[in-house]
Amino acid sequence: MFRFFAIFLTVQLSLFGIELLQPVQQHFVLPWTALLARVCAALVLWFDPNVTSAGKVLWDTKTGFGVSIEPGCNGVEACIVLFAAILAYPSTWRQKLQGLAIGLVAVQALNVVRVVSLFYLGQWSDTLFRFAHEYLWQALIMLDVLAVWLLWARSVARRTPAESAPTPTPA
Repeated sequence: MFRFFAIFLTVQLSLFGIELLQPVQQHFVLPWTALLARVCAALVLWFDPNVTSAGKVLWDTKTGFGVSIEPGCNGVEACIVLFAAILAYPSTWRQKLQGLAIGLVAVQALNVVRVVSLFYLGQWSDTLFRFAHEYLWQALIMLDVLAVWLLWARSVARRTPAESAPTPTPA
């Protein structure tokens, strides 16, 4: 257990530190955030033709309302926590890579729902927007990270004993 926490904290601190570096912000985080805004706009366009994105902003061309996807709202930090937990858990590299890929998709899919819901909540009620943004969605995203990690760890734990069990030899 100590080994897990030591690796988890080391990986997490390292990745958070790397994320703060200017080149990483410029070449990864900001483009990722702009992509997130474009994906949200593309999905919303199916039922609302007045939505577009510009950089990290998702906005309504009719009302002028927009939400800016800032650091902490782009899912990168949630993915860092998930990645650290997966990397710290005792499993094969193949299992880790599968968990990282599935986890990234799960966290970012929920984050798209989060951004779109906040976009519409903000147009409807500033009070609800603030509550959902500052409390509700923060908790839900981290619960998603925990649920994804627990499901992944459970699947790894189920597969590991069968894979590592010795093959019986005929007598």
